[in-house]
Amino acid sequence: MSIRPVAVVTGASSGIGAASAKALAQAGFDVIIGARRADRLAEVAKESGGTALALDVTDEASVAAFAAQVERCDLLVNNAGGAFGLDTVATADLDAWQRMYDTNVLGTVRVTKALLPKLIASGDGQVITIGSIAARTPYQGGAGYNAAKHGEAALTRVLRIELLGEPVRVCEIDPGMVDTEFSLVRFEGDQAKADAVYEGMTALRAEDIAESIVWVATRPSHVNIDQLTIMPRDQIGPGQVHRAK
Repeated sequence: MSIRPVAVVTGASSGIGAASAKALAQAGFDVIIGARRADRLAEVAKESGGTALALDVTDEASVAAFAAQVERCDLLVNNAGGAFGLDTVATADLDAWQRMYDTNVLGTVRVTKALLPKLIASGDGQVITIGSIAARTPYQGGAGYNAAKHGEAALTRVLRIELLGEPVRVCEIDPGMVDTEFSLVRFEGDQAKADAVYEGMTALRAEDIAESIVWVATRPSHVNIDQLTIMPRDQIGPGQVHRAK
């Protein structure tokens, strides 16, 4: 009897995380999902047939408790993250910057560190970190998020180096504009501002990124997809978007 591989997805209560949980389950993974919003997480677990566990990636005790409940891990999808505000360096809200760094960078470190022994022990582990094109090209209004995502990208690339010779692959997927709750969070619940981000263009959907995650995760074990950049046809870079008149 074959053992189904186990995929762990963080930030799975909505958006890319939720879509990835469903897609990975359909691809044959047993899925364990983590996030702070227990009610939303339970809904995703029901839809994907996965196991929902409370997780706050900014809290060391929460991460430890989460990891202790994961008996096996073949795939870790580091999806938890987010942008908060559009401050310039001169007007930086340091609390928001700290929150972005703690979520995107240290959150990824905490979860990866906690599950790495199990990924290695699986004999064919994989880490997929969801970054952003903000990790590749800085843009006006994205100073804090750029800094955090550059940090997350750096640690992901270093992890690839550190695991050379171990049975673990490492991939960084950097999406462009994806129509999820991302902008709603960034604008603190202002729906009009969030909608304006995608006005006049066709953004990616969470399912598009989930499909790419499944593709990366199901390559032969000797194949490592190091980096993927995925943008809508209407976008060629941060702030470089074609909008229908």
